[in-house]
Amino acid sequence: MKDITVDRLAPRQRLLAALDEVISEKLNPAHHIDAVESKLFGIGAESYTVGSNEFYMGYATSRQTALCLDAGHFHPTEVISDKISAAMLYVPQLLLHVSRPVRWDSDHVVLLDDETQAIASEIVRHDLFDRVHIGLDFFDASINRIAAWVIGTRNMKKPCCVRCWNLPPSCASWKRRAITLRVWHCWKSRNRCRGRRSGKCIANVTIPQRVANGWRACGLMRKRF
Repeated sequence: MKDITVDRLAPRQRLLAALDEVISEKLNPAHHIDAVESKLFGIGAESYTVGSNEFYMGYATSRQTALCLDAGHFHPTEVISDKISAAMLYVPQLLLHVSRPVRWDSDHVVLLDDETQAIASEIVRHDLFDRVHIGLDFFDASINRIAAWVIGTRNMKKPCCVRCWNLPPSCASWKRRAITLRVWHCWKSRNRCRGRRSGKCIANVTIPQRVANGWRACGLMRKRF
């Protein structure tokens, strides 16, 4: 609602009944997963949002549906990386809309920033690949669509791979997995010019499970950067 709301309960009662009717038809979870998503505010809904975080957190918990966390749907001082572990205690699955909000839900291209790395850390360190579905949300980006898709996807995949390399020794669940890591630096000592030296870092990672967003590392991934 745009201004002071008289009745905040009735719209939520109607939304609750409508959602129950929608999910009453059970679909094969192998092909379809029901998820609900909250938002802090929106255009035309400055004073009151029916589907608030509390509403949808309660709904997902009571109905055991997936909960969607959008990086741009919360207060600028809130981050979804801090909500993942809390939500995972109560809901079966999470859907993430990873984006880069600028002052509001503006959905710019995902960067390899602190929050993106924190999201990856939560997923990898707690072994949540089977319960968290990563979606990238940058439809308002002002650059070329293909470039936005490629840049955003790479910036989400990179921290997932990096966190796999830097797992703490205390991660017992990961010790039982067949994960082998080999990282080495090959510096070209002969190609020095004016105090500079060129080199390369090659990482071979064998991870027989999903890495992020449905991708699987079957065998050996070779990454040069």
